[in-house]
Amino acid sequence: AGETIDYTATAGRLVMQTDELDPKAEVFFVAYERRTDDATKRPLTFCFNGGPGSSSVWLHLGMLGPKIIRFPDDASLLSPPYHLDENHQSLLDITDLVFIDPVSTGYSRPAKDVNKSDFHGYNEDVRSVGQFIHDYTTLNERWLSPKLILGESYGGLRVAGLSGYLRDHYKMELNGAVVISGAINFQTLRFSPSNDVPDVCFLPTYTATAWYHKQLDDEMQSLPLAEVVAKSEKFAYQKYAPALLKGTGISKKERQRVAKELASLTGLSEAYLLSSNLKISMQRFGKELLRDEGLTVGRFDGRYTSIDRDSAGETPEFDASGAAIFGPFTACLNDYMHRDLKYKDRRVYEILT
Repeated sequence: AGETIDYTATAGRLVMQTDELDPKAEVFFVAYERRTDDATKRPLTFCFNGGPGSSSVWLHLGMLGPKIIRFPDDASLLSPPYHLDENHQSLLDITDLVFIDPVSTGYSRPAKDVNKSDFHGYNEDVRSVGQFIHDYTTLNERWLSPKLILGESYGGLRVAGLSGYLRDHYKMELNGAVVISGAINFQTLRFSPSNDVPDVCFLPTYTATAWYHKQLDDEMQSLPLAEVVAKSEKFAYQKYAPALLKGTGISKKERQRVAKELASLTGLSEAYLLSSNLKISMQRFGKELLRDEGLTVGRFDGRYTSIDRDSAGETPEFDASGAAIFGPFTACLNDYMHRDLKYKDRRVYEILT
């Protein structure tokens, strides 16, 4: 809102230790703190992405931090040299931010002679990130500050685990937990013949993607996006889910009726939907939507498209949206660390492992 915020940026590695004070790992972080006379009244939010095996670069330079990479709204590809802009929607006006790179991501590494498997796995991950939050809070004298944790994707699972672990193990109570596009119940994203949940959950996103690429019929295409998605959500819960639950017991008449409405909401043909038993995995949708144009649709961001060598395949050969963002995020992160934050490290900053 046009307000200038003075802040301190700190980039560094926190050495986590055992109770015998032997080093376990060096965890890299970047913290942003707004200058204030009383830090106990200033919220502190610990932020991380998921992956699994992801650094925090996506939230850091893509959403929350004071600097951001701006991508074109039309999903056209950026060409180097890339650059960072001021982020006018950073959360820094209302909370301090600490971006955590779990062990093996970013510049974070296990200590010498410590096996990286000690940090990989659900319980291992929660323990190590939980210790980092405890140690950072203690070293920076922030125990009396309101504290929140914020996770994206598989970071949602980490949020769920940390919410209990921090309280049970350290008696640290949180003021809030934020989940962005979170994976917590894996049944919502594991496509299989015996699991109908993701088919129902993903349908509104399929509709939005098909609308963006102008693959819906004229009537649906003429409606605003929000209205089209609302129609898809209503169909998903009221008609699609009950139809899938009937399995092979569904009548031929109902099956045809559902396929017809499903086709109008996805841009896919009735024949394709009937042959796939009314179920559409994310990968199949990404390959089928623009097959006639020889294009595949991005997984992280459905606006992006690309070309596969094999147009007859069942799923995309790679993620078009991932290919579009990995380069810009990597280049901007490395330049920002060395040039702006003056943090020098000869090791590779592991964006995603």
